[in-house]
Amino acid sequence: MEKNQELRNAWDFVEHTGISIFLTGKAGTGKTTFLRTLKEHSSKRSVIVAPTGVAAINAGGMTIHSFFQLPLSPFVPDASIKNRFDYSKEKRKIMRTLDLLIIDEISMVRADLLDAIDSVLRRFREHDKPFGGVQLLMIGDLQQLTPVVTPEEEKVLQRYYDTPYFFGSKALRSISYVTIELTHVYRQQDSTFITLLNNIREGKATAADLQRLNERYSPTFLPEAGSDYIRLTTHNRMAESYNEDQLRNLPSRACSFRAETDGNFPEYSYPADFNLTLKVGAQVMFIRNDNNGRYYNGRIGHVTYVDNEKILVLCPGDEDAIEVEVETWENTKYTLNEKTKQIEAEVQGTFKQYPLRLAWAITIHKSQGLTFEHAIIDAQASFASGQVYVALSRCKTLEGLVLASPIGNAAIINDSRVSDYISHQTEQAEQSISALPALKEEYYRQLLIELFNFNDIKIYEAALFRVLTEFFFKFPKINALHKMTLSDLDTRVISVSMKWENVIRRMTTVQLHEDEFKERVKKSTLYFHSQLTELFSHMLEITRDIQTNNKTAAIRFENTYTDLQQTYHAKRELLEAIMEDGFSITTYLTAKQEAILNSLNDGTGNKRRKKKETTNAVKTVKPSTIELTYNLFKAGKNVEEIAKERGLTPGTIQGHLIPYIQKGEIQIEHVIDKKKINTIKRIAKAVGKDSGMKTIKELCPSDITYNDILLVMKTTMS
Repeated sequence: MEKNQELRNAWDFVEHTGISIFLTGKAGTGKTTFLRTLKEHSSKRSVIVAPTGVAAINAGGMTIHSFFQLPLSPFVPDASIKNRFDYSKEKRKIMRTLDLLIIDEISMVRADLLDAIDSVLRRFREHDKPFGGVQLLMIGDLQQLTPVVTPEEEKVLQRYYDTPYFFGSKALRSISYVTIELTHVYRQQDSTFITLLNNIREGKATAADLQRLNERYSPTFLPEAGSDYIRLTTHNRMAESYNEDQLRNLPSRACSFRAETDGNFPEYSYPADFNLTLKVGAQVMFIRNDNNGRYYNGRIGHVTYVDNEKILVLCPGDEDAIEVEVETWENTKYTLNEKTKQIEAEVQGTFKQYPLRLAWAITIHKSQGLTFEHAIIDAQASFASGQVYVALSRCKTLEGLVLASPIGNAAIINDSRVSDYISHQTEQAEQSISALPALKEEYYRQLLIELFNFNDIKIYEAALFRVLTEFFFKFPKINALHKMTLSDLDTRVISVSMKWENVIRRMTTVQLHEDEFKERVKKSTLYFHSQLTELFSHMLEITRDIQTNNKTAAIRFENTYTDLQQTYHAKRELLEAIMEDGFSITTYLTAKQEAILNSLNDGTGNKRRKKKETTNAVKTVKPSTIELTYNLFKAGKNVEEIAKERGLTPGTIQGHLIPYIQKGEIQIEHVIDKKKINTIKRIAKAVGKDSGMKTIKELCPSDITYNDILLVMKTTMS
C-alpha cells in the first residue's frame, strides 16, 4: 500500500471519511489483499458480507442473506421484510454500532438486494439516511462475475430496475460514493499480454488482439505427464465429466475421503468436495493457502502417494512431495464482545477436509481469484459477460495458456451498461480523489454537527406523545408534561442546536481545530447535557410505570418509550464523554458506540466506559465527572464555587450530588437551603408530584429553579 497511490487513496477514504467506496480493478490488482489489510488494521467497526456462501467463507464473513436475515425472493422497493424485533438483540446491537459495511464480490450483488440491505439498516439506525448512515465498501470487478437473475425474477425486477447490477440500486443512487480503480497488475508482468487482456475486458479487442490470442489455439494439445496444466471450462458438467474420465483412466486404486462437519455449516457454503476421491497420478489443485508457505490457493500438483491415512502431492518445481493435512474451514457469525465492545466473528460450525480438488479441469467461475502458471482454456461456449476475460486473466503469461477452441468476437460478451457506468464513475472518481483533503475535513465537520443533532430525540418523544394521547388519556398530567417537553425541547434544544450548526458550518477548517473553538465545543456539550437532563430525567421516570390492559397500547408504549429512553441516555453519555475528553474523530466514534451499547444493555445509560491506562504498566482510573464534583464538595466548596471552577452550571453540579444524597453521604441541607426544600415539598404535596415540574415551578418563588425542584423530588420524595 505504501507504494500504490490508488490503495492509499482507498485507505484514506475508508478510514478518514464517511463516503462510500466502490473498489474495483482488473484481475490481479490487489483487491483481495486490500480487504485482508483493512480487516486487520482498520479502526472502524466493520462487518464483511458476500453474495454467496463460498465467497463469504473465503472473505471471512457471512452471506448477505444470513447476516441481514433476508428472504431469497426478490426485494420489491418499499416492501416490509420483517418486524425490527424479529432480529436478535445481539444483531440489533451490531447494526446500531456499525461504522463500515464491506461487501465483497459486489459484481454478483443484484440491485434489489442492496436496497433490501438499505431497508434493514434504516430501521435500526438513522431512518432518513440511505443505509442508515453506514459507510459502504463495495469490492469487485464488474467485468468478471455478474448477478444471477432467473427469467421469473427478471419479470418482477424489470418493473422497478433498469439494470440488475448493484449500481441500479435506488438507495445507492441517492448517495455520493467514489469509485477507485486499481490499475497496477501484480499477476502479469508482460505489458503486451496486459494490454491484450485489458482490451478484452473493455470489449475493445482488435483483429490483431484476436490473431495474437488465437496463435495459442492448439486443439490436439496434450500436456506432458507431471505438468501443471489445468483446463478451464464454461460449464460445471464439462469440468466434472473431464475430471471423472481422467480419474477413471488411472490404473491405481482409488481412495475416498469424507469431510467432517460440526455445528452449523450449510451445504451451499461447503468450500471443498464433501466426498473427495483420489488416485496416484491424479492432478489436483490446492484450494487454500498453507500457513507454512508450501502451497497456495490455486497451486497445481500430482498425487504421488495415497492411502486412507496419507496423501502426498508433488508440485512442479519442488524436489519433495508435500504431505497434505486436513484443513478446517469456519462458518462464522458476528457477535459483540461485551468486555471489549468490539464486533467479533464467532465460529458457528466447522468443515474439515483435505484442501484439494481434482484439477484436470475446473469451471471458469470457480477459477475466480486464482492464478495459474499454465492453463488450457475452452471458452467457446461462454454464456455470460466477462467469462472469457476471467479465464484468460487467470494466467500469468500468454505463453502459459493454450486455447482448446478458438476465440472470436462472439465469445467476448460485454455489457454496455457496465461499460457506460464505469466510464461515468471514472470521471467522478478523479474529482473525488482530488478533493480528498477537503473531504477529510468535511467528515470532521459532519461528525461535529452530528454530535449536536437532537432530531432523533424529538422524533421519539413525539411518537411517545402520540401513543400517550391516543391510549393513555386517563393520565392527563403526564400527557401535559410531555406536551410541555416537546415545546421546551424545540425552544431550548432544537432551535439552539440549529444555530450552533450554522456556526460550525461557517467556521473555516483552521478555526475548527483551534483550542478556543474546542473549548466552545466542550461548553456546548455542557449546555445541552444540562437541558436534556432537566427535560427528560424526571419525566421518563414518572412515565415509565403507567399501565394499561390494552395489549396493542402496551406494545406501542413499550416500543416508543424504549426508543426514547435509549436514544436519550446514549446522547447524554456521548455529551459527557466529549465534555471530559474533548472532540476528535476517534474519541467521538469510540464514545458514540460505547454510549449506544450501554443504553442498549440496560436501558438506563449507566456508564461503563473503559478505564484508561497510563503509558506505563500501572493502571490508573480517572475519576468520573460526578466523583470530581463530590471530592470538591467534601473539600468544603459550595455548588456555585464548584460550578465556576469546573466550567459547569450549578444545576449540573446539583445533579452530580444527587446519588451521594440518596446514599446518605451528603445532607441535602448542605446543598440547598432548607427553606427552599420545605417550600418545594409543600407545593408538590398540594398539587401532586406527578403534576410535573412546570406546575410546581409556577407556584414556587422565583429564586427556586427547576434543578432545585428536581433535586428535592429525587432525594426526599421518591
